[in-house]
Amino acid sequence: MLFRTQSAAVYGIDADLVDVEVDLTPARGESDAPSSVTIVGLPDLAVRESRERIRAAINNS
Repeated sequence: MLFRTQSAAVYGIDADLVDVEVDLTPARGESDAPSSVTIVGLPDLAVRESRERIRAAINNS
């Protein structure tokens, strides 16, 4: 399933729109297994903490 939304990245007093696309598919052969999360295109290592927020948002949606 492909999901698309928009978010914003704040840099000081500037903000840029960011397009977010997620392709969610279950792990092969195991419907109960958690899907892996791969994040691409991030400019900063500090933003990689978003992996857990993304996983929580998907689990609670």
